[in-house]
Amino acid sequence: MSRSAELTSLVATLRAAGCVAAEEEAEEFVAAVRGDRLRLAELVARRVRGEPLAWLTGSVQFCRQTVLVDSGVYVPRWQSEPLARRAAALLPDRGVAVDLCTGAGAIAVVLQASKPAARVIATELDHAAAQCARRNAVEVLEGDLTAPLPGSLRASVDVITAVCPYVPSGALALLPRDVLAYEPLLALDGGEHGTTLLLRAAREATTFLRRGGALLLELGGEEAELVAPALVAHGYRGITLQRDEDGDVRAIEARWPAALDEDAVR
Repeated sequence: MSRSAELTSLVATLRAAGCVAAEEEAEEFVAAVRGDRLRLAELVARRVRGEPLAWLTGSVQFCRQTVLVDSGVYVPRWQSEPLARRAAALLPDRGVAVDLCTGAGAIAVVLQASKPAARVIATELDHAAAQCARRNAVEVLEGDLTAPLPGSLRASVDVITAVCPYVPSGALALLPRDVLAYEPLLALDGGEHGTTLLLRAAREATTFLRRGGALLLELGGEEAELVAPALVAHGYRGITLQRDEDGDVRAIEARWPAALDEDAVR
């Protein structure tokens, strides 16, 4: 079978399995196996069963950076890229950034690539994810949210980012079947309203942010309506919402403490 015919057949198989980007996935598989047809057949069979593409190819592209992703580790989503780019824009050239719940370390990778002279520290509760982030050359401290951060970072961090689990517990069943079947629940379940860890991150970050430092939290649904008032109550100001091209809120940004005069949520 010619390469063209093989690729056409592969695309058809992936499309029939419900892969919406079958052409792109087929190209990734072909590149990953380097001519090993037995390996290709194995990977495609696992993909058809729903296993994440990044686990099979071993990496994902995130903000034009190649991020290694081990099996069992939450796969970075393209929806998190605007948050990463915004955080990179806010991070001073020789500043300090902390990425909570780093997972594979995608946001930390982008921050370090954007500002090579800055110090970027990440935290991660899951050991397998922390090990994966280390393979991506991320400085990772293992523990829950800010718990593993050293006292020397208090009141000195320029930017704190967090893609915490934020799917409401009652909505987990609505996630795609393959996500539920394969990706770690620890990286998905955000508690009753989806805000349990978001609110904790906002509260704990106040200890480590410098005056005028920025907190960026990814969230979904209508969670901003619960998180924004909590941010104000904790003393944050300059609160803004980050929306996608469909107008859906994807992240919230705030400054610590009253570094800006604006109190309104935009």
